[in-house]
Amino acid sequence: MPAHTEQHTATTPASSVSSGAAGGTTPTPTVTVLGLGPMGRALAGAFLDAGLRTTVWNRTPGRDGELVARGAIGAGSAAEAVAASPLTVVCVVNYDASDAILRTPAVTEALKGRTVVNLTADTPHRARDTAAWAAEHGVGYLDGAIMTPTPTIGTPDGVFLYSGDADLHRAQRPVLDALGGTHTHLGEDIGRAATFDVALLDLFWTAIAGYTHALALARAEGVSARELTPFAQGIAAILPPLFEEGAKEVDSGRHSGEGNPLTSALSTMTHIVEVSESHGIDASVMRSAEGFVRRAIAQGHGTDGFTRLTEVLDDRR
Repeated sequence: MPAHTEQHTATTPASSVSSGAAGGTTPTPTVTVLGLGPMGRALAGAFLDAGLRTTVWNRTPGRDGELVARGAIGAGSAAEAVAASPLTVVCVVNYDASDAILRTPAVTEALKGRTVVNLTADTPHRARDTAAWAAEHGVGYLDGAIMTPTPTIGTPDGVFLYSGDADLHRAQRPVLDALGGTHTHLGEDIGRAATFDVALLDLFWTAIAGYTHALALARAEGVSARELTPFAQGIAAILPPLFEEGAKEVDSGRHSGEGNPLTSALSTMTHIVEVSESHGIDASVMRSAEGFVRRAIAQGHGTDGFTRLTEVLDDRR
């Protein structure tokens, strides 16, 4: 089935979640949150703030105290927690942890006929494996990713991605919207949310690694972080249009090197390596990038642009 994207920004006031037509009321929506690390606590807190009846559970006891004081229901077991609500939101460290909770016989039995939205970060392969398990046991399943930090949860700045059955996502959206922010359904392929998550985190951590390396290099030459950072912000500001242009080039298969061919990029990269290593600063990340560029040039792509590396890096091509 072709993937489609459906984006929805929560605009309904939290206080109206349980309001019915003509001034009446409907039963208060209920939700369960499994995992009470910093993000799990933020999710549960947002549900509570929106007026939802929220049941919480964590593998390590004692993390639910503040939430219970705010009105959450602390469950004695994971099975008890998932039995309390038609929707369970999971947010733990990885899918080893979520599998250890969800795939126990008691929890699996309690989940039958209910829905799990897994906001745990992991890989597309693990998301597909968990979806297959859920289908086998009669559990509705959506995979998801949270792309913003804990302070954004419950605010307009939160960003949530989902993949899986579109009708199931649509049915759960009124509850999920209580988390605030923007909620985007990326398509029926259950692995798409994890794919977006991993790719975007790749960008984030590579950028942060580059920034910290630049600070180390500058400091070694007597330039303080405070001095360099305004100019680093200028570099960051020119990236969005480059992302847009690069996306067009990658999707079209045309990698224009006009203005900045790979041969030119290689020259500047060797300078970074030379200065770094002259100060004893590890330049392995840049050496790796430099190696990719040299490979592309050796394949005859020296006049192409940097996006040519998307093909050089893919050994399947």
